[in-house]
Amino acid sequence: MSFDPGWIMLELLVGGVGFMLFTYGRKQLRIPQMVAGVLFMVYPFFVTSSVGLVVAGIVLGGGLWLVIRMGW
Repeated sequence: MSFDPGWIMLELLVGGVGFMLFTYGRKQLRIPQMVAGVLFMVYPFFVTSSVGLVVAGIVLGGGLWLVIRMGW
C-alpha cells in the first residue's frame, strides 16, 4: 500500500467515477453502467502502478463505450 498523495488522489478519482457510474446505472436500471461502476471502484485495490491504473481505466471505459454502442 502506497501513501503517496498523487496515488491516493488518482485512486479517489477512479473510485469516484465508479461510484457515479454505479449510482447512475442503479437509478436508470442500466446494467452495463452498474457493472462498470463496480469494476471502477474495485480495480484500484489490485493495481499497483499509476500507469496500470490509467491503462486499466481506459480499457474499462472503452469497454463500457463499446457495450453501450452495441445497444445495451
